[in-house]
Amino acid sequence: MKLVRLYFFFLLFLPLILSAQINEQDEARRIPDSVPSVIDSLYREDQFYIGLTFNRIDQTPASISQSGFSGGVHLGFIRDFPLNKQRNIAIGTGLGWSLNSFGHNLFIGQAENGETIFRSIDKSLDYDTNRFTTQLIEAPVEFRWRTSSAESYKFWRVYTGLKFGYIYNFKSNFVQPGNEVVQYDLPELNRFRLGANLTFGYNTFNFHFYYSLNPLFSDAEVDDSELGIHLVRIGLMFYVL
Repeated sequence: MKLVRLYFFFLLFLPLILSAQINEQDEARRIPDSVPSVIDSLYREDQFYIGLTFNRIDQTPASISQSGFSGGVHLGFIRDFPLNKQRNIAIGTGLGWSLNSFGHNLFIGQAENGETIFRSIDKSLDYDTNRFTTQLIEAPVEFRWRTSSAESYKFWRVYTGLKFGYIYNFKSNFVQPGNEVVQYDLPELNRFRLGANLTFGYNTFNFHFYYSLNPLFSDAEVDDSELGIHLVRIGLMFYVL
């Protein structure tokens, strides 16, 4: 009888013992369903930028006009300094590189005495290329407003400010059959640049506008008119954290 009782006692409690062992094994092998996210309360925005623009020349004499395609490529890094606890208002400063090309009918040459020649090209003249190219180092300073948060990477933004720049490479190139005129160093060129810029948009695509506040050339005339020339850049700006 004792053996029968032990046998029934064993059958009664066996499922509970097995269940406890299975539960312990499951707990040991269980993989968490999700990794807990950590919210960065000290996040920053928009560290790197890439821009593509269509370029224009402005405030030119009546005889000077733009021709052909003019474009630019802009790359750089901006350090974001939030100003409030919500971190949606900030100041951005950084360093960048800009390449710009402009097609036009302004001939730039050099006389025998070394003086620069500025002359409008007659429409009847046959030529293949006439453009100048600039390469700059730029330092943007921006006031930034956005609807960002630590949880969202898609937001509206409005960035506006100034860009300080220096033209370290300038090239004017005129090409016609049997003749080519290239100029690199012009005493009339304002290598130090100052411009105002505005960028606004949502998420990936952002419209960008830049206008130079100082003229490209100083003490220069063409067809008895002050040359000047202010540069305009209109295009898209992309930001990468």
